[in-house]
Amino acid sequence: MKYEILYQDAFPILKAYLNKGETVKSESDAMVSMSNTVDVEGKLEGGILKGIGRMLAGEKFFFQILSANRGPGEILLAPSVPGAIVDVELDGSYGLRVQKDGFLAGTEGISIDTQMQNLTKGIFSGEGFFILKVSGKGTVFINSYGAIHPINLEAGEEVVIDNSHLVAWPDHMQYSIEKASSGWISSFTSGEMLVCRFRGPGTVLIQTRNPRGFGNWIRQFIPSQSK
Repeated sequence: MKYEILYQDAFPILKAYLNKGETVKSESDAMVSMSNTVDVEGKLEGGILKGIGRMLAGEKFFFQILSANRGPGEILLAPSVPGAIVDVELDGSYGLRVQKDGFLAGTEGISIDTQMQNLTKGIFSGEGFFILKVSGKGTVFINSYGAIHPINLEAGEEVVIDNSHLVAWPDHMQYSIEKASSGWISSFTSGEMLVCRFRGPGTVLIQTRNPRGFGNWIRQFIPSQSK
């Protein structure tokens, strides 16, 4: 499948060219436009339990399946949040762990599942108890809030990342949750509290904006309703 990511500097959109018979799986409601040779349908992959798992991970219950059934066609896909889109090629040797709301689309051969984190990571990672598990062979398109910045780690190299800025990381990378500072009071007053420590080798994708921080900022401008 040929594709382009347009307008990367601001509010990008994914433009894909499908040959007859080709199919793309995307997040529900991601389609902006499509050729009249393309059909779109909602599909529940993996049964009800996997659909519920995706909802717990912050995704939609159904996938959107776009198929070029009557000839070649063109589709435009866009995420619901303002930010970037990156393409990641998977060769089947490893998978990705993706934050909630991070999956935009994938080519045929890409499988989307959920993974339950342990109790500590589920409570404190900022991603909840469930995260997305992306595997298979093909191209997956990840979206973020703000721009996406890759942090490349060599073997044994470590980096500390604010959990609200995480987007995606390889499934072979290990990470731990810890206090941002040496003490709980200092961690609280710094505004960071808990962070994630990743150890290489591998590449961690982070987003340049914090959706939780933006929500707190914009809340001050929303008038309160008094009964």
